Amino acid sequence: MKNHNPGFLGLVKKALETIPENDVHQVKSKIDESHNFILVDVREDREWVQGNIPSSIHIGKGVIERDVANLIPDQEAEVVLYCQGGYRSALAGESLKAMGYSNVLSMSGGFSDWANNNFPINLENKK
Repeated sequence: MKNHNPGFLGLVKKALETIPENDVHQVKSKIDESHNFILVDVREDREWVQGNIPSSIHIGKGVIERDVANLIPDQEAEVVLYCQGGYRSALAGESLKAMGYSNVLSMSGGFSDWANNNFPINLENKK
């Protein structure tokens, strides 16, 4: 695990007081059961092209507040956010909740846990 700044970890801990989490197994089950939800990768562009979860859409954390309404106009839709480890997605979830999105979750463990479980990955860099 990366040695994150205590201030950053404090922000994440505070965000997780209001943003619920699903682990990678719960998210994989939702996909397998064709559950109606939107899976959003909030990582940086360079991370997205190195691999991402099939069926996910990409809205980087740096632009999510600006672009989310165009890509997800329904503020009541279930939105599951993921990043590399589950921290940035929690912070992005807090922003979406403040913008009026009522059903936002963060995927704990992030893409790292997804990959470590050998779940399917898209390799977008093969263009």
